[in-house]
Amino acid sequence: MGTEKQDRKISHSSIIKSDNILLSIIIPVYNEEKTISDILAAIVNVPFSDNTTYELILVNDCSKDRSEDMIFQFQREHPDTVLKYVRHERNQGKGSAIRTGLALTDGDYIVIQDADLEYDPNSFPKMLSLMLSEKHRVVYGSRFLNRANRHSYMSFYLGGRLVSLMANLLFHQHLTDEPTCYKMFEAGLLKSLHLKCTGFEFCPEVTAKVSKLGHQIPEIAISYYPRSIQEGKKISWKDGIEAIWTLLKYRFTD
Repeated sequence: MGTEKQDRKISHSSIIKSDNILLSIIIPVYNEEKTISDILAAIVNVPFSDNTTYELILVNDCSKDRSEDMIFQFQREHPDTVLKYVRHERNQGKGSAIRTGLALTDGDYIVIQDADLEYDPNSFPKMLSLMLSEKHRVVYGSRFLNRANRHSYMSFYLGGRLVSLMANLLFHQHLTDEPTCYKMFEAGLLKSLHLKCTGFEFCPEVTAKVSKLGHQIPEIAISYYPRSIQEGKKISWKDGIEAIWTLLKYRFTD
């Protein structure tokens, strides 16, 4: 892709009152033409409180399908939605996409959203409410705290439990779901971490670095609707091994 297309962005400014809260929602996108429109529509319909506004930060990690067309179509249909878009010239991984998106954020708080339909953005208001009411700087949404949730593969379930256990042992946390996508941060905290991740190791890296700063990470139950590998699930057992290695690495290094 040319430089002009790489730097192409869509954005709309909005007036934010000083007592209002702006939530930046970072969405890495890679070959999600079947779901990206639906997840964006779901976010638009989230019942945020009157003093909360949001911006969508979409980072297209060099998708080979029509994801970009779907994003542009959504923007045309929702001209009042604050949306910033950038496309990577080559596929770099989820962590790189999050880091690219992080540089575009203007929010007071930041949350990560996958471009599929596994996670329900209706969890955002209660995550934000917990952060504000108890003055937390980070909150995770746990799939395991909601017993109504199911999991697509036993290997993924056990892998998530193992990674959580390792995080707890290494960093004195009490997490049930360390690998969850739904991680919400005070913007200043996340931007201070100097992330190095390129792929799925974003999760263990932020967990390790937040923990080493002395933060206990609270969790809140969320809804989860897993998809299969055939439906486009991209994470694998190798990412679980990398997560454990990343936790160990950052336990003993910066």
